[in-house]
Amino acid sequence: MDKKYLFFDIDGTLAVGRPGDQCVPDSTREALERLREVGHFLAIATGRAQALAVDYMHELGFHSMVSDGGYGVTIDDEFLGVRPLDHNACVALVDECREKGYPWSIQVENSDTRFTPDGRFEEFTRDIYQKTRVVPGLEPRDYPEIYKVNVACYEPDERRLKTLPALPWCRYQKEYIFVEPADKAYGIRQILAHEGGAPADVVVFGDGINDLSMFTGEWTGVAMGNAAPELKAVADLVTAPAGEDGIFRACERLGLFEPVER
Repeated sequence: MDKKYLFFDIDGTLAVGRPGDQCVPDSTREALERLREVGHFLAIATGRAQALAVDYMHELGFHSMVSDGGYGVTIDDEFLGVRPLDHNACVALVDECREKGYPWSIQVENSDTRFTPDGRFEEFTRDIYQKTRVVPGLEPRDYPEIYKVNVACYEPDERRLKTLPALPWCRYQKEYIFVEPADKAYGIRQILAHEGGAPADVVVFGDGINDLSMFTGEWTGVAMGNAAPELKAVADLVTAPAGEDGIFRACERLGLFEPVER
């Protein structure tokens, strides 16, 4: 077995349950430990901001991570930063939200907190995914870098936003959309170049629509049994659901527990 470079999504892949009430199955923890013991390289690949994922990284024994939907990179516990979204496009989207009355928030730093100009966003979403801080008079033009934008609305109201298609976005919650990077393959390539690995030796594990960005055909893609149909359709392997030993079974099937040749 050649050394493999394994990248794992968090929500719905490593962890089961909703944010705030999640757990990592024992079989997944066992699989990760065995993968390390035989010599593979392990990293997280998540849409979460680095600040919202770093505790998971440490808890599960990872030292490298693709975060922020692919635009954030951590290697050997060193956070190398986050590539921001297109600033002009974000400002245009916020301006349109103001015009049409949609509550909004922005993330302008690597933290667990997003900023919003008033209490409407929090009242609308009742969201616990991350903290929300009210900044009266909030103006996105005052911040040189914007990493994420959230817009509170029910489907299909987002279709009214003419500026939205200029930015990557996805809906994970019924109350609001996430405007955030969706190119996990970008971060994977950054880490791969640093480590000197080959695309053929990469295996990615995911479940959501945003994981389509790392199921590129360049490497092996494993979709969890609970994955979106779109992801299963392009996966090289569909394993059991995350809560039913999915990661462990996939690693067995791919022979990943075999010792790596030194």
